This record gives sequence, C-alpha cells and structure tokens, in this order.
Amino acid sequence: MPSVTRLVTHVELDAAHTTDRQLSVSARLEAELSDGRALVLLDDRGWSVSGPADLRAFLTRSSVEDDARTVVGPDEPFGDQTPEQAAADHWGALAARLARQGVPADAAVLASLPHAVVLGEHLRAWAGFDDGT
Repeated sequence: MPSVTRLVTHVELDAAHTTDRQLSVSARLEAELSDGRALVLLDDRGWSVSGPADLRAFLTRSSVEDDARTVVGPDEPFGDQTPEQAAADHWGALAARLARQGVPADAAVLASLPHAVVLGEHLRAWAGFDDGT
C-alpha cells in the first residue's frame, strides 16, 4: 500500500490576469506517493499580488514559495473555531480526499510532511527566476 512521502504545491502564472503591476497565479497541491504517483489534493487555489510598476523587482522566490504554502492551507479559523481546530479540519479533509482515492493517510502525519513548492516555467520566466528550479 503506497504512502504519502511529501506534499508539493505547483504554482503557475495566470497570464490573463497578470500585468507589470499585478501578479496572478494558480496553485495546485499534490501528495507524492511512495510508489511514484502524485494525487491532486487541491486544484482550486491561487492568489494575486498588486504593487508598483514592475512588481517583479519586489518579488523573491522565497516570498512566492511562502505564499504558495499559505494558500493551500490550513485556512484561518472562522466563527468560534480555534487555529488548532481549523488546522485539524484542513488536514482531516485532505486525509479523507486521499482515502477516497485509495490511499490511507493520517491527518497528523500529513501536517508533518515536507512541503515543496515547484514554480512553473511561465512564472519563473515572468518573475526572472529562470534558473530552472
């Protein structure tokens, strides 16, 4: 039975909504499995950043990677929820999504896994991060 070895968020430029003053990106969270497969956990995330002309001059690879990890969760608590409850709900939902795809996973284990961010080719080129990583 395969297990989840790490989480990977793939981030790519949303060219239709990006200008010199605004960066828009999409983010897709995947679970990488011990058998080499990757299963999509979230594919409806993304964000935009606005700023002065040539926003690129103010972006760093690290800031984009941090934003990517933030937008794929856990979300901020709402209502009477504590941060711990919000996180537990998030990781529980991801574990349930994996279970529906035939991969048993523990929410606490998912929360502790390494989480890589892969910047897409178009985003790297637009931002000037075109060193291939």
